[in-house]
Amino acid sequence: MLSLRHRALLGSLASGLISVAVGVVTLNAYVDSRVQDRFDATLRDRHTQLVVALSAATDDPDGLRGLIFDPAYGVPYSGRYWQVTSSDGQVYTSASLFDQTLEEPTQPDEGSVVWETVGPEEEGVRGVYQRIAFEDGTEWGVSVVESLTELMNERADTRQSLLLVFSLVGVIGLAGSVLLISTVLWPLRKLRQDVARRWDEDEELKPADYPEEVAPLVNDINELLHRNRDIVMGARRQAADLAHALKTPSAILRNELEVLSNTGTGTAMAVEALDRIDAQLSRSLARMRSANSAELTHARTDLSNSVDRFARLFSTMAEREGKLLHCRNASDLWVRMDTQDIEEVIGNLLDNALKWSRHDLQITAAKVPDGIMILVEDDGPGIPEQSQREALRSGGRLDTSKPGTGLGLAIAVDLLKAYGADLALERSEAWGGLAVKVLVPSQIERKAA
Repeated sequence: MLSLRHRALLGSLASGLISVAVGVVTLNAYVDSRVQDRFDATLRDRHTQLVVALSAATDDPDGLRGLIFDPAYGVPYSGRYWQVTSSDGQVYTSASLFDQTLEEPTQPDEGSVVWETVGPEEEGVRGVYQRIAFEDGTEWGVSVVESLTELMNERADTRQSLLLVFSLVGVIGLAGSVLLISTVLWPLRKLRQDVARRWDEDEELKPADYPEEVAPLVNDINELLHRNRDIVMGARRQAADLAHALKTPSAILRNELEVLSNTGTGTAMAVEALDRIDAQLSRSLARMRSANSAELTHARTDLSNSVDRFARLFSTMAEREGKLLHCRNASDLWVRMDTQDIEEVIGNLLDNALKWSRHDLQITAAKVPDGIMILVEDDGPGIPEQSQREALRSGGRLDTSKPGTGLGLAIAVDLLKAYGADLALERSEAWGGLAVKVLVPSQIERKAA
């Protein structure tokens, strides 16, 4: 569906073209009429001049040529001619007619007539004819004509000027339409920007900042945003409550299995099954918690602080196993992600690295051109490239020699995917084992307020 801007532009263009077309047709007819009227007025002036000259030469009509001073009358077939016919049929013409004569119209008793006829060399001409009676008793038919080519040329010149003017008017009108559309749509563009900023900064939209036609929409958007926030936060609270409710019976079962194990009863399969149940529940609850959270919540996490805390925690755990955790953490790294979600990702990645490392593991958090990178590496056996897809699959355990469910990476992928972040498996260049790279895109970074 076309945008409002495109619709308005197309509508303005269509109405402008129709207006210009109607204007051109109307003015063209008007201009043609005005040009012809002016042409005829000029012919009448020349006719009057010829009549005045004839009044002084009725006794010697051959001298008329010397009394008319227009050079065009002296050039053969110039397109401008005059002709005088006496009552006895004698014809006197301008030199421009050369050896030709004009066919005179049928003339009423009084007044002049404008007519068109064929001139020299089959040329169309338009002229003024009138029978004039002088005081000396003579009567003359007086004709003045001019080539229709002159009329056509004048019309063409006027049309060209008119076309240029209308083209300029059209361009100005189109520019004005674009400016008008931009002005009218500016409140909607501002509303879009304000809604985006509200997602980032949790600001309330103010109806008073918009025209009265847009203010009701702003109120509706505010109400919708509040409802969406309540729905999402309610769902997250329910997920948290469900997780808390399941932890107690799970812990009781685990204690009972431990008691049975101490009495010599084989509980390995039951413990493994319980581990998988806990992991699947954790993954499902994590999905519920993170669903739409990137779009509908405004949580902000100090990633630098979270990495420092987990580095201290896992350093202690690594020392107990005779291993060493290295940490390279940049300062002032903020992301618009829920703290629990991003910390669950970091915890799963460090737990996996600690489990499979031989002596060393490392976590790096740094700003990169595309966003923020979290890199967890170890000096363990790593994962072959052809097996990396299986490792990210739910429950995809490539090696059962270590305890666990194989869901740690899958849970991390689910949580990151909800926020538009990516997780990739590589080989560590520094340690030779597995490198898990997390990239949080720039659009979900957050600076400290």
